[in-house]
Amino acid sequence: MSSLRERMNRLRGSGGGQPDEARQPAPGGEDRAESAESPADGLAPDPAWTALGVTRLANEAGECLVRRVAYSLDHRHGHHRLGELADCAGTLAALCSGGDGEAPAPEAERILFLDLETTGLGVGAGNVPFMAGIAYFEGGRFVIEQALIRHPAEERAMLEDLRKKLAERPYLATYNGRTFDWPLLKGRFIMNGFGRNAAAEPWHLDFLHPSRSIWRNTLASLRLSHVEEERLGIARGDDVPGSMAPAIYFRFLQDGDPGPLGGVFRHNELDMLSLACLAIRFGRLLSGGLGRHVPLPEEDEELLRTGLWLERMGRPDEAEALYERLAARDAAGSWCLSLAARDKKCGNWRRAVLLWQKAAQAAERQGWASGEAHIELSMYYEHRAKDYELALRYASAALELASRRSSLGRFDAKKRAEQEAIRRRIERLTKKAGRTQDREQTLF
Repeated sequence: MSSLRERMNRLRGSGGGQPDEARQPAPGGEDRAESAESPADGLAPDPAWTALGVTRLANEAGECLVRRVAYSLDHRHGHHRLGELADCAGTLAALCSGGDGEAPAPEAERILFLDLETTGLGVGAGNVPFMAGIAYFEGGRFVIEQALIRHPAEERAMLEDLRKKLAERPYLATYNGRTFDWPLLKGRFIMNGFGRNAAAEPWHLDFLHPSRSIWRNTLASLRLSHVEEERLGIARGDDVPGSMAPAIYFRFLQDGDPGPLGGVFRHNELDMLSLACLAIRFGRLLSGGLGRHVPLPEEDEELLRTGLWLERMGRPDEAEALYERLAARDAAGSWCLSLAARDKKCGNWRRAVLLWQKAAQAAERQGWASGEAHIELSMYYEHRAKDYELALRYASAALELASRRSSLGRFDAKKRAEQEAIRRRIERLTKKAGRTQDREQTLF
């Protein structure tokens, strides 16, 4: 099989020139996209590219291809309208990492959204970004630009254009870009002779991390396409999966037919729109919009994770409102132990005990569940309340639950150690309770 470079070199120098026509609507998006202006020196490579809305982009580093499309700020993508970001972009500073010093509150127009389509995985030298999708707010529109290279010589032009865009907007918004897109770009800058300092380190808004914090236990997958469908109300329909993009590009390198790349352009375009909607979602959460602009989570676990995330982001009052809403519910779940652990750390013993009691009752009803809540209650009553009899009662119940679980499966070393620890606790509490009873009898 020929190498990637050989396949790309087959197309080096391909394409003729003709006057640029008005940009055609995005595939599958005729009623949503507006035409975007092409650069003054942009020439359509050939009719096959023109049909995709692609023109030639030329700069001092060379040339590549580019597709531009713009959306009105009134455009609604799923649950959100694009113009909403102007109302809440400033709160996204809480998510920023990297950059030079503490990030000031960003404005929507200063955020550059980025999503790369690459020939493979990882950030090594063999992985080439063949399409760089960027988007930004400008002139009352949401503009999406997608640069594409047809052979290795065009990568410098694509990177030069991206370098200029990064200099204009210091906030970089991605989905897993802190781990993948940005390190890969830095490597490509170096390999193409731009040097290590080709682009200043941006203030990074990587929306994978808040997505993971809030939805890791409630969504089956944290892929952007799954998050947008489950939480942003976006249904892509007939979309080219991102995993197929490299194969489609390799096929183009072999046969020179750009037609199938229309699906990759459209997939990348939808990614850019979803990134903007994620920015809006997290901006709304950070600006007090939960319950107004953003619906309250239906699942208890997600309600808890949202509260914990808001607390880490410096919104303790809003987080506490979610915790109280959870604690007032009759049903118990694994979230009880998580919230109780948070309350224990913060010294909120009243609610921690309430949650442990709720979890302990649920465990006893099941008969085989974990006795973690019982152990926590036993420690609380032993060390804080000094009620050794009640502490002994909870420790004994924990041992019974542990014994039941052991009878249901293999009795391994971990289970044996767990039961031994509970027995030692019971022995200690039995002595303490006995001494307490002796003192009471002496007094009376």
